[in-house]
Amino acid sequence: MLKILTNNRIVNYLKRISLPGFEDIPVWNIILFFWNGLINGAITTRASAIAFSFFIALFPLLLFLFSLIPYVPIDNFQEELLGLLIDVMPRNAFLATRDTISDIVLRERFDLLSIGFISMLAFATNGVNSLMTAFAATYHSFKGRNWINQYLVSMLLVCILSVLIITAVVLTVSGRSLIKIFNQRDVLTNDINYFVLVVGQWLIIILLFFTAVAIIYYFAPSKRGKFRLFSAGTTLATLLMLISSWGFSYYINNFGQYNKLYGSIGTVIVILLWLYFNALSLLIGFELNISISNARKQELDLNKEGVLIES
Repeated sequence: MLKILTNNRIVNYLKRISLPGFEDIPVWNIILFFWNGLINGAITTRASAIAFSFFIALFPLLLFLFSLIPYVPIDNFQEELLGLLIDVMPRNAFLATRDTISDIVLRERFDLLSIGFISMLAFATNGVNSLMTAFAATYHSFKGRNWINQYLVSMLLVCILSVLIITAVVLTVSGRSLIKIFNQRDVLTNDINYFVLVVGQWLIIILLFFTAVAIIYYFAPSKRGKFRLFSAGTTLATLLMLISSWGFSYYINNFGQYNKLYGSIGTVIVILLWLYFNALSLLIGFELNISISNARKQELDLNKEGVLIES
């Protein structure tokens, strides 16, 4: 009896409050939509489809980005990039791809750059297109785009996201070089050097994640403005992606024994799982956004009905 009473008190409290980004809609109303979307929306199946599509697109994208690196006119940029990859990639995954990555980023190869760009555009567009299709398959009512319009928007998103990724990499690597220069001139102490490096890298990564997710959610609906550019779903998805990426990388580096069981194919499994968790995070954030939108629409409809009854 006490448990039921406590639960009722919690529900009544959630019906009275709202959170930032919830557009003054009670938390409980959004929870009802959100829960239905997660339970009835085949979210894990949709995440698996997205992960596979992006896995196919990942290698052409990396090929293009890495083949672009030798043309960056910044001293020691390539060496700093390799150092950054050592820090952010799972150790075994980096060791398995180190020779190939080094060969690509240290040598200018225009033919590889051209092939990489064409294949990247085709496969990455298909990956983003599958993501938008998965959004449209939500349990809630959601109007998607026709396939031509959706494909064109997917291509636009690929271009925008590529610019964001390149910008983030350049800023991160340049920041590492700048801190080294300051350290050589005794401008920074070692402790400050390390702190600034770590915080700067994470701020850039967080900003990249947040902006990329915000742009994806903003362009996904067929009607512009259905979701705000910076929304509660964007914040939730960004946090989930950062937590899952950090936690997964920590587990692989410290406890993972997949290479002993699967051999070299273990790296492929690691990448697929990482993509799956990130796809799941994107879908959860999207479900929160559409739950807020539907709860707001429901409240507006109820208000209109109340006005009609009074009149």
